[in-house]
Amino acid sequence: MEKEPIISYKDVEIELQAQTILTEIDFEMRPGEFIYLTGKVGSGKSTFLKTMYGEVEIKRGDARVLGHDMRTIRQKDIPALRRRLGIVFQDFQLLTDRTVYENLKFVLRATGWKNRTDMDNRIQEVLAQVGMENKGYKMPNELSGGEQQRIVIARAILNKPDIILADEPTGNLDVETGRQILVLLKEICAQGAAVIMTTHNLNLLTEYPGKVYRCEQHRLILSENS
Repeated sequence: MEKEPIISYKDVEIELQAQTILTEIDFEMRPGEFIYLTGKVGSGKSTFLKTMYGEVEIKRGDARVLGHDMRTIRQKDIPALRRRLGIVFQDFQLLTDRTVYENLKFVLRATGWKNRTDMDNRIQEVLAQVGMENKGYKMPNELSGGEQQRIVIARAILNKPDIILADEPTGNLDVETGRQILVLLKEICAQGAAVIMTTHNLNLLTEYPGKVYRCEQHRLILSENS
């Protein structure tokens, strides 16, 4: 039996500063799916992701994410939604004045964790999961781009999210490092989290096929070979 969608957009329109970014969006995602979002720079990929965590409002249509109606969601309900989402940014957004460990601890504290032992254990778990178990004491500027992106992914999975939104996670990385990051995201998906990844690297799609949506001329188009 097919699982219920965890994201469902029907005839959705997204506007920014009175400009239509995307219109007539029909999009569904189910638990454990891996979906690529492709398109040129400025075609609306990042904006589309931002509507899923309440950063950008939806102009019209029916949009649901993990049971929340994204057109009527109240500001006070957004933190609860975001706790169930892991967000991976292209530009890392790590806190540069503290170690990797302190970066991760900051997120746990901000999302309601209290017990120090539990926090320590969870941080060790996620660092091991992304192959960075010996890097907790490092400052972000002591890490390579690929290592920083692994830490960003560790941060995104701290609270065992239902969905990971990865915005160009390989965009600033060389080809081989980008491939390693994609393999890591695929592994996390195999363990149960659904993943949406925006990318303009079409070679990765050939190597690691998946369901592909393309942003083009203000539309979101499901690729035929998906």
